[in-house]
Amino acid sequence: MEPLVVGVDFGTLSGRAVVVRVRDGAELGSAVYDYRHGVLDRTMPDGRPLPPDWALQVPSDYIEVLRTAVPGAIRQAGVDPSQVIGVGTDFTACTMVPVTEDGTPLCELPEFECEPHAYVKLWKHHAAQPQADRINALARARSEKWLPRYGGLISSEWEFAKALELLEEAPQVYREMRHFVEAADWIVWQLTGTYVRNACTAGYKGIYQDGEYPSRDFLAELNPAFADFVVDKLAHPLGTLGDRAGRLSAQAAVWTGLREGISVAVGNVDAHVTAPAANAVQPGQMVAIMGTSTCHVMNGTELREVPGMCGVVDGGIVAGLWGYEAGQSGVGDIFAWFVDNCVPYRGNDVHEQLTELARDQRPGEHGLIALDWHNGNRSVLVDHDLSGVIVGQTLATKPEDMYRALLEATAFGTRTIIDTFIDAGVPVRELVIAGGLVKNDLLMQIYADVTNLPLSIIGSAQGPALGSAIHAAVAAGAYPDIRAAAAAMGSVARDVYLPIEANVEVYQEMYEEYLTLHDYFGRGVNDVMHRLRARRNVQKGRK
Repeated sequence: MEPLVVGVDFGTLSGRAVVVRVRDGAELGSAVYDYRHGVLDRTMPDGRPLPPDWALQVPSDYIEVLRTAVPGAIRQAGVDPSQVIGVGTDFTACTMVPVTEDGTPLCELPEFECEPHAYVKLWKHHAAQPQADRINALARARSEKWLPRYGGLISSEWEFAKALELLEEAPQVYREMRHFVEAADWIVWQLTGTYVRNACTAGYKGIYQDGEYPSRDFLAELNPAFADFVVDKLAHPLGTLGDRAGRLSAQAAVWTGLREGISVAVGNVDAHVTAPAANAVQPGQMVAIMGTSTCHVMNGTELREVPGMCGVVDGGIVAGLWGYEAGQSGVGDIFAWFVDNCVPYRGNDVHEQLTELARDQRPGEHGLIALDWHNGNRSVLVDHDLSGVIVGQTLATKPEDMYRALLEATAFGTRTIIDTFIDAGVPVRELVIAGGLVKNDLLMQIYADVTNLPLSIIGSAQGPALGSAIHAAVAAGAYPDIRAAAAAMGSVARDVYLPIEANVEVYQEMYEEYLTLHDYFGRGVNDVMHRLRARRNVQKGRK
């Protein structure tokens, strides 16, 4: 019997498991479990309202993925579970779980079941922006050497901002918390019974650089009660990507239907595992994983300081190269918001209707320019208090016009990231697209035209899950390293979309207009977006 591996991708709204043949990466079966509680961004499970910019999840939903999706994928594949030699997982990041000494989420304790801060804080929880602002101001004032590794700004999405928010808004929860754990590591803990902190999130989301976290003095200056956060609640032995974190426990074997004792890979981030799945691990290949948001990852041979990047980590994607990350906080979420709130059309797939109507337009025909900041800006401004804009609307503007303008705005956002990398000395020669949005061919052509780059498309519809399976194969000893496994198991179709010269010229003009708005609203010329959000927060608080 041929050896198999299972990859499990924990996304924003669901978890997906895929059964993969080790020899060639063939995907034999898959299954999806939609989180029962979804994203808690308006109310708690008991119906109590949440403040603005919150995004929580319920950790038991992740266990249901193991109970449901993994056995479902095995059934669909029609294989013997004894053929599976390893499991790999990936997660959204930075998604944080406050837990006890044994890994129990605090929200599962009776005394904290009604406390929002005891729940999982999802990557798009942006309520810690004030704490992030203080971290950045102090780091600049002290000339902290790690700040340039993050493009000069630490995000409110990341570990330290969320932890400081927890300390200052729910000190009783902070005191009870023994570990502040990335969900990527918590799920591996549940599979193996062993807590191993993965090097990827430690570097990109945990400000771990050159073997060190931010100093105790720095943390104490932020808040004296925060001084020992690293030692008391964060630091833990690190696991290298592709290594074995442990073996499948008896409990996890019952959940999944797999053999007890098989290898479980060190946890990883959904975006970073996708680069090997697309066999795109060479310098100059940028992978954009496009879903609710977009994460851009790529490797480079040299360390460069890229303004507004999410981070650069030695070996953050594959060993021996610098792994770079950037991203956009809203992409598919923006399209979904527009369809759900601004469109009179109804039917089975409004996105397809709008796409077909927008397809008939020439670039610029709608007379609109939009800013893709409806969920803030991750790169290159790193400001989650920014908001979306559409300029140029008239009484003749139609829904398909605005829809196309939003598609284009996300492409302009990616172009801004690419140009920033190139200007910093990190060349981008190819754009490889993965994620659910690859099925929109109009969007893909717009991206090729706006970036003036050839677009390659990952060969898998479930890239993160395949990437996790690749890491599982390495952890189980089937391949010597990630590069070798990616070459055998990864899949990509090269140059599927090529720039159309006439469109490139028009989009260059429109991109210059986008940059004017980008800098006007995003770089302090007019802080109206911050004032509007502050006023909103005050009024909602009074209400």
